[in-house]
Amino acid sequence: MRRLAVLAALWLVWSEAARAQTDEIQIYDAQIAAPGIFNLTWHDNYTPDGRTSADYPGGVVPNHTLNGVPEWAYGVTPWFEAGFYMPLYSLAGNGALTFNGFKLRALFVEPDAVNQRFIYGVNFEFSYNTAHWNQDRYTQEVRPIIGWHLGRLDVIVNPILDNSYKGFSQLDFAPATRVAYNFNKTWAVAAEEYADLGPLRGLYAPRRQQHQLFGVLDYSGKPWLLEGGVGLGLTGATDNVVLKLILSRDLN
Repeated sequence: MRRLAVLAALWLVWSEAARAQTDEIQIYDAQIAAPGIFNLTWHDNYTPDGRTSADYPGGVVPNHTLNGVPEWAYGVTPWFEAGFYMPLYSLAGNGALTFNGFKLRALFVEPDAVNQRFIYGVNFEFSYNTAHWNQDRYTQEVRPIIGWHLGRLDVIVNPILDNSYKGFSQLDFAPATRVAYNFNKTWAVAAEEYADLGPLRGLYAPRRQQHQLFGVLDYSGKPWLLEGGVGLGLTGATDNVVLKLILSRDLN
């Protein structure tokens, strides 16, 4: 009984500290495809120096793993964009390729956000996950979007809530923030911070939270838009180094 109690306590600590991986490392700024336009955004992130064990038995090991997904989007109205992510994939350091499910997205924003001083919106994602990607088969992301265009400076906040359909108190708070300086309409640099603070019922202690700071370079040319960045972990619960690359273009 003592052994079982110890194992149960260890399992509780371990499961609370578990973190889901991600295929998309991006701050939403309320910009969407114009009505009638199809858009492709390809997300990839690679962890050259990260956690060497999976978050749970049978899960994907972050270290030396490439995660990614093509995101297919269609501008429905000036304030609504529909999206579909497929295939979600991981390429592990040992060469194993796995497919991780798919996602549906509905993004509602202030029209013509790029030319507004104050921007706002909200994004809803609905995910079907394979067992090695997430312990929960079905999950959801609710991503509010709040931001300001202050001359050449942009400040964007996405106070994300991850939902595993286990009740309001189990919602996971994972805020993301971006501060960018625009040299012109084509080039910008930014600092982005991605965090996972834990469930609303009781946030993780600071040492167990995830905090990752990215330096990012943006190119908004034609026909391709490019965003590349290097992220450094700020806590022991975070992967030490993550690289991200996002390519985007309209298809019609």
